[in-house]
Amino acid sequence: IGVGLVGFGLFFITFGILLYFDSVLLAFGNILFLSGLVFIIGFRRTFTFFFQRPKLKGSSFFFGGVVIVLMRWPILGMLLEAYGFITLFR
Repeated sequence: IGVGLVGFGLFFITFGILLYFDSVLLAFGNILFLSGLVFIIGFRRTFTFFFQRPKLKGSSFFFGGVVIVLMRWPILGMLLEAYGFITLFR
């Protein structure tokens, strides 16, 4: 179930970007991606991954970008998410 949710989430994010940053598709993709991640590695491990002390800056930018996309500012939200993603995994 988790791999399917992550796959559909990535599909909707990609499709939302291809359709000139459609905010509904991007928001749906973000929700599916995060819920799939919880299904794959579990709630506790997901929580500890995102809220470790050294990764707090990247997590705040990533989740801030998700919130901005949900508020229908898709380009700014995706830029914040991308910066947070790069900061989390460097």
